[in-house]
Amino acid sequence: MTALAANAIEAAVLRSDRFRLAREGDWQRLEAIVKCMESGRLRKLSDDDVLALPALYRTAASSLAVARETSLDAATIAWLEALVRRAWFQVYGPRQGFARWLRGFIGGGLSQAVRAIAPDILIALAVMIAGVAAGWLLVSQNQEWYYSLVPSQLADNRVPGASRAVLLEALGTKDNPAGLSGFAAFLFQNNASVSILAFALGFAFGIPTLLLLLKEMASLGAMLWLFAGQGLALEFAAWISVHGTTELFAILLAGAAGIHVGRAMAFPGERALLAATADAGRRAATVMAGVVLMLVVAAILESFARQLVGQTWERLSIGGSMLALWLAYFFAFRRLPQGAVS
Repeated sequence: MTALAANAIEAAVLRSDRFRLAREGDWQRLEAIVKCMESGRLRKLSDDDVLALPALYRTAASSLAVARETSLDAATIAWLEALVRRAWFQVYGPRQGFARWLRGFIGGGLSQAVRAIAPDILIALAVMIAGVAAGWLLVSQNQEWYYSLVPSQLADNRVPGASRAVLLEALGTKDNPAGLSGFAAFLFQNNASVSILAFALGFAFGIPTLLLLLKEMASLGAMLWLFAGQGLALEFAAWISVHGTTELFAILLAGAAGIHVGRAMAFPGERALLAATADAGRRAATVMAGVVLMLVVAAILESFARQLVGQTWERLSIGGSMLALWLAYFFAFRRLPQGAVS
């Protein structure tokens, strides 16, 4: 090792030691406070410690950022990362257990959050309906659009020119219910991805979310045109309603949550931009937790109910019942227990 390299290493170690010594007192005080809070011994904390906690947390977080940028020793960075994570939970984390949070979430928090974004739900619904209509009109004018709108995994033998018998078989009549398993898995994966992406894209003032909803619903409109051309519109609607009233509702709420965040960023009103966005983000996050739950329910319906039920009226009954259940829960259920997430 050359003398120059040795001097560089020694200087780096010296910088790390100085950096840690200059701030170690605040880090140790923060760790002592966090340990006390984690063990439930809050009464042993002084008023000064409680008041100093947010400032100490910000100091540690800032120190961690500096340590990463200046490539300080790995042990210091690892210790700071753990300390900052623990302190964040004490400063910003929930003050209730999971069971209590879940009771509040299901018992009113989710439905209240959904009602709070009702204008955004109406916007997303209008865009989704427009997407279905656009897909139908495009394919009816030029069938080549079908191959652009409908993914190949989704199309399979459901393509323009397919006979009525082929399309009926694709709907999984009671003669061949097992053939839908792969299609069901693809639909769930696709719609789950769409839901997450629709929410995540909301940060760009909601515009990418609207475009995504438009494109995805155009695929549905194209397929509806295909089956309607063979007189199977009702059968197709019944088949997709078993899981679709839940899955499409989840996509609707995910899109509305993304639009809600984007709308708060574009039009914060009298509040500061960060405050308006933070409030919208918390509300949208609650809605997205409900979306995850709905997608799980939709997966169960796809895997079992739709595979075992072949009659059109039975499928419509299941789909209609699920839609009525979600509507009643989100818009008629008003109870909000104390401590529920709003």
